[in-house]
Amino acid sequence: MKLVSYVHNGAERSGVVEGEMIRPLPYGVRVLDLLEQDALAAAERDLSRPVLELPVLLADVRLLPPLLPPSVRDFVTFEQHVEGIAQRFGGRIAPEWFGAPTFYFTNPHAMIGAHDDVPVPPGCRVLDYELEVAAVIGRAGRDLTPAQARDHIVGYTIFNDWSARDLQAREMAVQLGPAKGKDSATTLGPFLVTADELEPYRNGEGLLDLEMTVRVNGIETGRDTLANMAWTFDEMVAYASRGAWVRPGDVLGSGTCGSGCLAELWGRTGAEDPPPLKIGDVVTMAVAGLGTVVNRVVPGADPVPLPPARARHNARSYPSE
Repeated sequence: MKLVSYVHNGAERSGVVEGEMIRPLPYGVRVLDLLEQDALAAAERDLSRPVLELPVLLADVRLLPPLLPPSVRDFVTFEQHVEGIAQRFGGRIAPEWFGAPTFYFTNPHAMIGAHDDVPVPPGCRVLDYELEVAAVIGRAGRDLTPAQARDHIVGYTIFNDWSARDLQAREMAVQLGPAKGKDSATTLGPFLVTADELEPYRNGEGLLDLEMTVRVNGIETGRDTLANMAWTFDEMVAYASRGAWVRPGDVLGSGTCGSGCLAELWGRTGAEDPPPLKIGDVVTMAVAGLGTVVNRVVPGADPVPLPPARARHNARSYPSE
């Protein structure tokens, strides 16, 4: 199935995509509700019954993120991308990268839809995109093996981790972050495609061989395959579940694919060419089996002024015991 959340005639709904139509789920039922209640199979059975509500045209709705995730982990699993970013800062891939599938937690409240505008983050002058695929958890689990983890993935969607590179660089100079550099928008969509639909793309290593492309204003700037991940999603979910719960609706991003962002290209050429995104630019991402997302960059808010760090007070002296 292709599950979708959308707005139609002013109402937020969820449904199942069939061709160019959406078959609505009952009022009030969200995609996340189905995952939390392990009710996908029941929903599919209900849709096979006589039509109680007319379908709507996909072209007539505004697509929302398929779900609003409880948590978002974004991994970094493409060696080509990691290498290009390292070159940008005059270094090499850290040896630690090869030992485990590293991730960071990002903002679950920053999700935007497949065709929503993207405001420039406050204070950002170097805006970038990141072409990724995300797995979505369908069942809770903890301390999973990779084999067990596969059964906990309900489906996949396109994931664009919009990045304010100048803000990110400042934050990470203090050995923490990213924070505001990744905080303002993440595209999720257009659909949540259930895992069974993507099994024909799986290769002998358990990786999904999905072609991924990104274009800026119609000009291709990146292309890769999801099969170039250094770890499978099963392995990533297993790692995320070490000593911790993964729960229905949790999103795990693949990390940026090779040539899937501008910063990687800048690292390889030594110049900001293509240039950072500007107002009016349109970023189009397509992934085989998952669909296409198209977002336009628009003006954002000005940053609210804050003072620099206050001067340190003299250290207090404490009486000896």
